[in-house]
Amino acid sequence: MKNLGREGEELATAFLRQKGYTILAKNYKTRFGEIDIIAKDSDVFVFIEVKTRADTTFGYPFEAVNLRKREKIRKVALFFMKKLNKEVPARFDVLSISMKDGMQQIAHIKDAFEV
Repeated sequence: MKNLGREGEELATAFLRQKGYTILAKNYKTRFGEIDIIAKDSDVFVFIEVKTRADTTFGYPFEAVNLRKREKIRKVALFFMKKLNKEVPARFDVLSISMKDGMQQIAHIKDAFEV
């Protein structure tokens, strides 16, 4: 399953670059947890969780970003922004990737949640 997740993150990175995002960090880790991708969309810092599934037997990929996961992302994002030492506009997105029969379907959910 790790390969599926890694492949999803690579697809997500390429997708975001194609949309004009600047990738600042991938797999950004702190003691609070990890954020898959940190990017800039114009002047907005975007903290992105990537969820990839081979099928929807256990739900759609975005459904795995539950309250506990959002709280971890929030803590990591606050840690990252505190290191910037300035206030910047930010948002939280989810890239939901379904891979079935060799086909990829990417759903980009902007402002997926607030903190």
